[in-house]
Amino acid sequence: MAKVTKEQIAEWKRKHGDVFKYTTEDGKICYLKRPDRKILAYAKSVAGSDPMKFNELLLENCFIEGDDAIKIKDKYFIGISSKLEELIEVTVGELEKL
Repeated sequence: MAKVTKEQIAEWKRKHGDVFKYTTEDGKICYLKRPDRKILAYAKSVAGSDPMKFNELLLENCFIEGDDAIKIKDKYFIGISSKLEELIEVTVGELEKL
């Protein structure tokens, strides 16, 4: 993978909003965007109750650029799977019966 520039990251932010960098302990890198409702709905509908399939679909659809080994090799995929939930942004509010 070619070195990613500040300009490239700025372009990704304009296009995708928040951008995240994931680095493995042996230096593999990928860049991710937040999933939107469409991505989450698709991943949930296709994966059903299979959390690994859900993570595969989430990673595939949020992956901007990076080392494909993170998506392909089990040791990297399992490592990033524990971090994918952090991409999902929620705001909690209160529901009040009137």
